[in-house]
Amino acid sequence: EQAVAVAGGVIGGILLFVLLGITAYLLWKKFCHLFSYEKLINPVKTTNANAIFQDQANSEIQQKRTRSRSVPFIIPPTLHGRDWIHLTSEEQVQEDRDPYMSPQSGPRSSFHSLAGAYVVGTINPDLYKFPEDKSETDFPDGNIGRLWFSIEYEQESERLLVSLIKVRKLQPPAESCSPFVKIYLLPDERSYLQSKTKCKTLNPQFDENFVFQVSSKMLLQRTLKFLVYHVDKQKKHHLLGQVIFPLKDEALTEDNKLVIWRDLEKENLEPPSEHGDIQFSLSYNDYLGRLTVVVLRARGLKLQEESPAAGVYVKVSLMNHNKFIKSKKTAALLGTPNPVYNETFSFKADQTELDTASLSLSVLQSIKGEKTLLLGRVVVGPFMYTRGKELEHWNEMISKPKELVKRWHALCHST
Repeated sequence: EQAVAVAGGVIGGILLFVLLGITAYLLWKKFCHLFSYEKLINPVKTTNANAIFQDQANSEIQQKRTRSRSVPFIIPPTLHGRDWIHLTSEEQVQEDRDPYMSPQSGPRSSFHSLAGAYVVGTINPDLYKFPEDKSETDFPDGNIGRLWFSIEYEQESERLLVSLIKVRKLQPPAESCSPFVKIYLLPDERSYLQSKTKCKTLNPQFDENFVFQVSSKMLLQRTLKFLVYHVDKQKKHHLLGQVIFPLKDEALTEDNKLVIWRDLEKENLEPPSEHGDIQFSLSYNDYLGRLTVVVLRARGLKLQEESPAAGVYVKVSLMNHNKFIKSKKTAALLGTPNPVYNETFSFKADQTELDTASLSLSVLQSIKGEKTLLLGRVVVGPFMYTRGKELEHWNEMISKPKELVKRWHALCHST
């Protein structure tokens, strides 16, 4: 009886152990089934995660070999549908259907979304980069400084707001430099606004605001002039450079603050000639057969005192064998002895005509009810017509094609 009881206990224990094992196996299988990833059923060709990661690794290697890097554009599984038609192994296109389908219900892991995704193209990040600002790093040879300022015009109050921001890379006559800036609103050269003096610095930071009262009708005929000075130990002022900025060059509107930078220019310290001087640039494009003239400014003009408000303009004429070909005019500015134009004109001229062609620039003052008054004239051209600085300017233009050559010329009163 004891043996039977022992045998029964052993058999019962074995059955109980087997039952527990089967129960544990079923529970483990059910647990694994709950946390397993469901298999996506899709008519399109899907790519597994390993393949995607392998493609990304290959693309990174390819990016290092090429200069232009691209980023794969991937369609997530939530946008997969039966209306996606397979084009190639890497690109897909959608038929006429709303691409913004509602996402599938239920949680999804990031790994699961990658496993069902496929690449439809690439994005070039270089196309979405902002252009790099090189205004504080790229300085041309012979640069004597660069000035930053901003302008804004208030229509209702008729106020021109000028913010003097900074100056960089000044070239003072001595080791130390204590700069300040005078601001004029031409043609008024009798009054100006002045900044504070920054001691012992070649890169002054001003951040100062100035206000000029000017009507909207006269605004486009005005010109801002910045004069940068250095104060030495004896309190003497030395002009380091200037910036001339005609307001007609920019579209000044309400709530439109423009930040601008310009390189400093050396002022012509020579006294003006008897009838005044004119500054302009010449350029010839031998490929297009185009002669370009940029009328910049004039100074020391002898205006008719009876009509100080009369307009002053420049007439540019192209001649060939002393025969008139074509002429163009600048805008007429109010009577000022130092007008600023900054206007560009182009003429058609074949390269074979440069030995017989010439340019005539006449400064004229228009008087209401009377004939136009000639204030001065200058002719530039080949040896056939000119000598001295005028001939040098023409020859330098020919020797430097497609480059603007800028010079001052004395006006004469010959007709």
